Amino acid sequence: MDYRDTLNLPQTRFKMKANLAQREPQVLKRWEKDRLYDRLQEAARGRALFVLHDGPPYANGNIHIGHAFNKILKDIILRAKRMEGFSAPYVPGWDCHGLPIEHNVDAELGGKKRSIPPVSKRAACRRYAEKWIKTQCSQFQRLGVLGDWEHPYLTFAFDYEADIAREFNRFLLSGAVIRAKKPVYWCNTCGTALAEAEVDYGDHSSPSIYVKFPFREDPAELAPELGGKRVSFVIWTTTPWTLPANMGIALHPDFQYAMVESDGEVLVITEKLVPSCMALFGKKDWRILATIPGPRFEGRHCRHPFMNRDSLLLLADYVTDDTGTGCVHTAPGHGAEDYQTGLRYGLEILSPLDDSGQYTAEAGPYAGLQVPEVNERIIADLKASGALMQAGQISHSYPHCWRCKKPVIYRATPQWFVSMDAQGLRQKALAAIERVQWTPAWGQQRIYDMVSARPDWCLSRQRTWGVPLTVLSCAACGEVLKNEAVCERIDALFRKEGADAWFTHEAADFVPEGLSCNCGSRLFKKEHDILDVWFDSGTSWAAVLEKRPELCFPADLYLEGSDQHRGWFQSSLLASVSNRGLAPYRAVLTHGYTVDGQGKKMSKSVGNVVAPQEIIDKYGAEVLRLWVASENYQDDVKVSDQILKHVTDAYRKLRNTLRFLLSNLYDFDPAKDAVPLEQLMPIDRWALARFAGLSQKVCQAYGRYEFHAVYHSLYNFCGTTISSIYLDVLKDRLYCEAAKGLKRRAAQTAIHRILDGLLRLMAPILCFTAEEAWQHLYGIEEAEEDYTNSVFFAGRPELDDIRPDAEADALWQQCLTLRGEITRVLEIARQNKAIGLSLDAEVVLQAGPEWRHLIADNRALLQELCIVSSLRLASSGERLAFTDTETEGLQIAVQPAPGRKCERCWTISESVGQDSGHPNLCSRCAAVVRGLG
Repeated sequence: MDYRDTLNLPQTRFKMKANLAQREPQVLKRWEKDRLYDRLQEAARGRALFVLHDGPPYANGNIHIGHAFNKILKDIILRAKRMEGFSAPYVPGWDCHGLPIEHNVDAELGGKKRSIPPVSKRAACRRYAEKWIKTQCSQFQRLGVLGDWEHPYLTFAFDYEADIAREFNRFLLSGAVIRAKKPVYWCNTCGTALAEAEVDYGDHSSPSIYVKFPFREDPAELAPELGGKRVSFVIWTTTPWTLPANMGIALHPDFQYAMVESDGEVLVITEKLVPSCMALFGKKDWRILATIPGPRFEGRHCRHPFMNRDSLLLLADYVTDDTGTGCVHTAPGHGAEDYQTGLRYGLEILSPLDDSGQYTAEAGPYAGLQVPEVNERIIADLKASGALMQAGQISHSYPHCWRCKKPVIYRATPQWFVSMDAQGLRQKALAAIERVQWTPAWGQQRIYDMVSARPDWCLSRQRTWGVPLTVLSCAACGEVLKNEAVCERIDALFRKEGADAWFTHEAADFVPEGLSCNCGSRLFKKEHDILDVWFDSGTSWAAVLEKRPELCFPADLYLEGSDQHRGWFQSSLLASVSNRGLAPYRAVLTHGYTVDGQGKKMSKSVGNVVAPQEIIDKYGAEVLRLWVASENYQDDVKVSDQILKHVTDAYRKLRNTLRFLLSNLYDFDPAKDAVPLEQLMPIDRWALARFAGLSQKVCQAYGRYEFHAVYHSLYNFCGTTISSIYLDVLKDRLYCEAAKGLKRRAAQTAIHRILDGLLRLMAPILCFTAEEAWQHLYGIEEAEEDYTNSVFFAGRPELDDIRPDAEADALWQQCLTLRGEITRVLEIARQNKAIGLSLDAEVVLQAGPEWRHLIADNRALLQELCIVSSLRLASSGERLAFTDTETEGLQIAVQPAPGRKCERCWTISESVGQDSGHPNLCSRCAAVVRGLG
């Protein structure tokens, strides 16, 4: 007789196939059809609110792996918060203005960009952004990110643009906005000022030159031995093009300066650097005539080497003596420190360049030449005049434009700034930073240091696509018009027509009738610059958090890459602190950059870019989500095909565990078949206790945003506790016990609760897999209209009835220790061909007093746990080939089990043949088969 038909073999439609890329879109369609996000929000009405405010990506191309990592991380947090019991809305957004979009539109327009009217160009930029918003929206949803995709926030929406202008006008009315000529980062290629967050640093080769500035005054006044000598101060610079703007030479007040004579002239260099400089200049014969402290030179003058003016000698603490000469070339129009020094000494803030980087007439002989190409000409002229001491090249980190990737310059131009100190903004922001929770903790010090040292916030950009600086000034005297009624008119027109209103209306349309300047004039003119795009996104708390009824201000969490400490986190902080008096977020979480498998930055030219869509097509979005969870995001995050293959293997093991659990529940209805906890077998209660511990650990890790801990905990539980121990032991009961018997139903009760809980714990990360398995677990057909029975309506695992039991834990620890020792000896016996399967074996234990009682009381449990046909203590004087173990007082022998092999369960038992009706079955199997009729 074939007894296979009498076994309770597993059955399931939930199969492990390489079809995630095909199955996931079907799940997405179901979620969209059944309005899953809306229903979750409806179900959460009245619950505690958790708001993660989305930092808006630029709408200017396909998403990259960094976008995918960021959005998936946010989705994991929000799904976990919903299952924790919060109302956790997600309103995605897009940054739609600014240089990244205008740059690409300019490329499409070609030569037309110079003649196209501003409003027409703005319309082209709007169309461009709309196209990519639609594309990115689809790409983000394909990742499984759940949110209000039908109603995102867009910075070019009319109401949003009006809110930007409103917040800027609040700055303006408060007196925090100033107009000044200060050095700012400037891109000659893009023709605009740049914010610090719009500058990337990369390796660059620059000239390195040492130049003599002749001392104009009588050196004998400083030291008699210098009388009649030609004295020159030597400066070092890597930007020769800034020399036409030189107005001074900075010395350190605490340095001693050496007067070094060589070849008939005297060079002034800080004393510490004399040997290295003279070697660099090729001077073998030199002597120090005198040393003079820096303050004695203050207020004296050198002669500029090629401009018809003097250069003032001045003091500054930032001068160093580790490189250069200790004499620092100072051009107030081309450096932040130089600018501050220039203000202190009343120097002219000279920047003889136009917007394209060409010298103006103020550059003297170099007027009309282009920066930085002019460097070669200046160096050649210095050499010809004898002013050049030495020239070479230096490789160093240098600022580049984030959009065109070209080196930028530092240039003083008239710009609009938010003063960091006029209204105490800096100190208010620093105080707010200390009240925010930062993850990782070092993020607090990083942004604190940035805000402490940052210059005034340059708001103006010389571009077209953005929200204009809504400044009206008097056409007669130039005074800025600050008036509440004007702000209200701007707000009304912007809400009706968008920011285009500034370009289509005359200045008079924004001014109430009868309003005049203090000088009496009623004629006003509009500012033509647009606002820094970081002001757009930096006021999203006002345009989104304060406006959307499902959200709140401040947000519970901002989450972006670590580069946003100088970008969105900072602009949002400054705008909110200035206009609302507090930070826009209660907590900030940052993640590292995504890099290739060797930790290198991804680059198309290098060929190491990993595209999200390629990963999805090959592995499925679920593997991408599991990769995100598996990484410690506090560091840079590596991704490569090899890494993804490892993640795929891990996913397969997790899914196969779910598959096995599910396959053994095909005939189990928890409402009718569940067994009370106290009637479960000891190993079932142990497995549930272990799962309860896992659930607590995982839920705590979700709360701490430690998703790699969630990943490792789930993987280890499924791979070790469940697969290698519990399910391995359980197979006999599941397959061979009576289908409706207590022992099998007890096993099914435990695995149903474990599977139900595992799906709840996995769902925030493996959203597609958990949903698919949940539908199978609860028998929900895809054709059903009512889709409220989604795993995402379930909460955290319900395990309140499982209490910690220290005594049981200690017993199980001992039993598992014994199991480990027995398994090791069984493997030796198998390798020696003494047995085949473990069920072929009888295990005989010789144990000391500390183990005998445990073994005697738990013999049946240990036999089940070790999956052997017989397990017993050795009889007194029994002589077997015992094997020593690492456990003191324990020896183990393995021999063939006595009896015959049951054809149904494969256990070797002396009861086989005792039932005449089923002579080839053990007593247990014979009883089960008789029960089947």
